[in-house]
Order: sequence, then structure tokens, then C-alpha cells
Amino acid sequence: MKEPILFIPGLMQDARVFLPQMVTLGTGRFVSVFTGDGDTVEKLSEQALNAAPERFAIVGHGLGGNVALDILRRAPERVSRLILLATDPLSEPPQVAATREARMVAAKAGRLKQAIADDVPESALWASPDREALQLLLRDMAYGLGEGVYLRQCRALQRRPDQQKTLRKAEIPALFVAGEHDTVVPLRRQEFARDLMPRSVLKVIPNSGHLPMLENPEAVCAAIEAFLNGPMILR
Repeated sequence: MKEPILFIPGLMQDARVFLPQMVTLGTGRFVSVFTGDGDTVEKLSEQALNAAPERFAIVGHGLGGNVALDILRRAPERVSRLILLATDPLSEPPQVAATREARMVAAKAGRLKQAIADDVPESALWASPDREALQLLLRDMAYGLGEGVYLRQCRALQRRPDQQKTLRKAEIPALFVAGEHDTVVPLRRQEFARDLMPRSVLKVIPNSGHLPMLENPEAVCAAIEAFLNGPMILR
């Protein structure tokens, strides 16, 4: 049996955001999705560890990637491989946290739709015919989770720890997956994270932005499959 995979969606996302990868990678291996509910990355990572298999690979996007890094910090012996999409390993800068606070105020005032649109604007996705449908999916996932989850997840992002030390100490193989046109977590930030981790590679996904797993699912599935089935990385 191949190693299990734990998928951790990002801000206001549910399992649908990883559906193509779960279908493709679920052949011959156990896959699960963690969607906890906490207002800090540390609380979320603790919940995830309590629900996860004994040893597993992690696929995380955005906030989910931050949770994945904290799982690695807490229990490196339980993580076999790490796949991070659109993940910023640094703590949130004050100006970004202040902007996020304004979106939280809007959500509290009943404008969750606008807050979500500002979190992932149209420009953060590649200009494909599917862009409008993807934005509708983001809104549908957000409405399903609701304002309370949005506020708690935003707090978790605002308070997230700097994980540079975690990356430097990591001894497992890692794959960073970046959308070529991502404006939320730019390529240079993901290159920075890759360079901190001794046994890691970066795969840039063409024709995609902040949601490469949905914008170009075939390329993302192929990259993850090759990584999971390939030899251990030495760099």
C-alpha cells in the first residue's frame, strides 16, 4: 500500500479544491481531507495530527500549507513527504494583516462575498475561459463554511508563525508547486521557501495562478505523482 495523503485546503476552501488530485492520486492509496476549525495555525495543526494516519504525505494550499509546515514542526517523524502549493512560509507582514482586518470588518457587516473576492481577485487567476467558474466555486465554498470560519481562518493567517527554521531543519523531500501567474503568493516567495529546504524542488505550473490544482489540474497531478513515485531528492 502506498503512503496515505492528507490534503489540507486553503482559506475558505473545502475538499472540492483538491478533487482532481484526490481522484488521480487515490488509486492504490488512502487519501483524506482535513478541514479543522481553529483561529491559530497551531490549533489547526494539532487537530490535523489527531485525525491523521500514523505516517503520511501532506498536500497543502495557502493556509493549508501553513498548517502543513506546523505539522512538520511538531511531528517531523510522521511526515513522509511534503507538497506545498501557493504557500508563504513567513509570518504575515503588518500591512497585509491590516488589509486583511479590513476584509474581516466587511465580512462581519454581511459582505462576505466582497471579502472573498478581495482575498482572491480575478487577477490572481490565469485569464482562462474557466476563470469565472472558478471564482463562483470559491464563493460557493466560502458561503458553505460561513462568516465564523472566515474570521477564524483570517486570524490564523494573521498570527501564523515564521517557519523558516522548520524548512531549514526538514529532512524529508518536498515539492513546491507554484502557479506561473499567482499574484497572491508570487513565484519569488515560493523560490525563497524552496531554497531554504535542503531536499526540495519547485515546479512552476503554466496557464495557472493562485489555484493551479484547479486551473491546470492535469499538470499538478502529474507533478505530484512524479514526486511521490520518484527517488528521494538530494540537492
